[in-house]
Amino acid sequence: MEKSLILALVLVLGTAVAVAPCRGYYSGAEPYVPAPKKVTHLHFFLQDIMSGENPSAVVVARPNVTTASNDTFGSVVATDDLLTIGPNVTSGVIGNAQGLWVSTGREVSCLTVYMDFGFTVGEFNGSSISIFSRNPVSQTERELAVVGGRGKFRMAQGYAQLKTYYVNFTTGDAIVEYKVTVIH
Repeated sequence: MEKSLILALVLVLGTAVAVAPCRGYYSGAEPYVPAPKKVTHLHFFLQDIMSGENPSAVVVARPNVTTASNDTFGSVVATDDLLTIGPNVTSGVIGNAQGLWVSTGREVSCLTVYMDFGFTVGEFNGSSISIFSRNPVSQTERELAVVGGRGKFRMAQGYAQLKTYYVNFTTGDAIVEYKVTVIH
C-alpha cells in the first residue's frame, strides 16, 4: 500500500513539474501568424542531353532483366541539365537542374523525377525549387509537383506545366518547356 501511494505521489509531482515549464514558455509568446504568400511564375527550357561526348544526363543503373517489355524500365539517370531562357542552348543559361529520374512505367513511358532547379542569374540567383513527381513523358503536355525550395523559394509549393519542345528517341536528347507556378 505504501509503495503504491509513493508511486502515485511521484507520478502526480512529475506531471506537475513537466507541465509547469510549458506554460511559462508560451505565456508571453505572440500567436504564430504565417507570412503572406507570394506567387511567382517562371518560364524556361530544360536541355536534357544524353548523347555526345559531354552529356548532361547519364544512366547510372540498369536492371538486370532481359524479359521486360520495355528495356528502359527500372533505369536510373543522374542529371545536370542546363536551364535556358529559350529553346536554343545559346539563348542564355539561367541555371541548372540536378537530380535523378527513374523509368517507372512498364507499359507506358513514365518517369519518377526528383530534381533541384537552381537559378544562377537574376532575381532568383542562389535560389531553387524542388520537383518530385510522376512525369508521363509519352504525353506532350503534363504537370509535375513543386514540393519545396531554397533561398527566395524557401517552403515553396506549386506546380510545373511541361511541354515537350523537342525529343530524339534514338539519342534520348530532349528539350522541355517549363511553365512553373510557385507559391512561397
